[in-house]
Amino acid sequence: MSRPVLIDNTILVALGGNALAPGETTGDIHEQFALARAALRTVMPFIRRGCRLAITHGNGPQVGEELLRAELAADRVPPLPLGVCVAATQGSMGYMIEQSLQNALIDEDIQRDVVSLITQVVVEADDPALKSPSKFIGDRYSQERGQRLAERFGWNIAEQEAGVWRRQVPSPTPIRLINGQSIRHLVDMDSIVIASGGGGIPAYIMDNGHYEGVDAVVDKDLTAAVLGSDIGAQEMYILTDVPEVYLHFRTARQQPVRRMSLRQAHEYLDDGHFQPGSMGPKIEAAIQFLHKGGEKVVVTNIDTIEQTLAGEGGTTIHL
Repeated sequence: MSRPVLIDNTILVALGGNALAPGETTGDIHEQFALARAALRTVMPFIRRGCRLAITHGNGPQVGEELLRAELAADRVPPLPLGVCVAATQGSMGYMIEQSLQNALIDEDIQRDVVSLITQVVVEADDPALKSPSKFIGDRYSQERGQRLAERFGWNIAEQEAGVWRRQVPSPTPIRLINGQSIRHLVDMDSIVIASGGGGIPAYIMDNGHYEGVDAVVDKDLTAAVLGSDIGAQEMYILTDVPEVYLHFRTARQQPVRRMSLRQAHEYLDDGHFQPGSMGPKIEAAIQFLHKGGEKVVVTNIDTIEQTLAGEGGTTIHL
């Protein structure tokens, strides 16, 4: 096998959770492996160029399935805390991505190690978000069933849209990765690292210095920005379900933005162009990454990545 000559460039690629289980699929594991192989064509151009590389991924559909399994089996086995479900999906999705990428490297006769890590992320114990659940997760219920489950499992339940009730959990701000230095060391040693899946497993630091998990989820894009800064990445690629960023999204005035300065990103965000829980956190992550030393962020989707790398697609956010 050959080993490409490394160039002085470190890239972070953030895959959306729907990249491995989009809404139109059944979630079958064979489908997820096939989708993982397809998604990884987005990172192969960076590997061929010899870039240092880390990959992170969402896990929304997958952790939802973990929670549903726990709910359905609750009469037979104790349900697992949310953090353990996030850890489980980090492991299973890391395995799929790792093996699929290893095989892609073998096919191209490229010798590089691929490593996936179960990753915890530090949040503040007094983060106000911990007292204000805001993130919907898991299955959808009628009000009656949702309230029964809330009473049984101690959930917060809320109406997401008319007649649709879901579990709601806190979403605190990520501060740092517990093993960020180790991830950077591996990346600097030419390993391709899969880390902080699903935004990482949130934990706070107790008075005695120990870590304690918390029943919450961390926004994957905000954690991606932290990871990118931890590894000294110059560029971050956020792969989502649209080919580029839009102003006035889903209105008659919808307008794509191909290039956006850091100043413009701040202005568009403040003007309310980007919805919370959708494009908003991605733009916030881009801003954070650039403020901490990154050089550019690209937002696009898997189908458009080749045009984007040729300068003909996606949205580039720059200093």
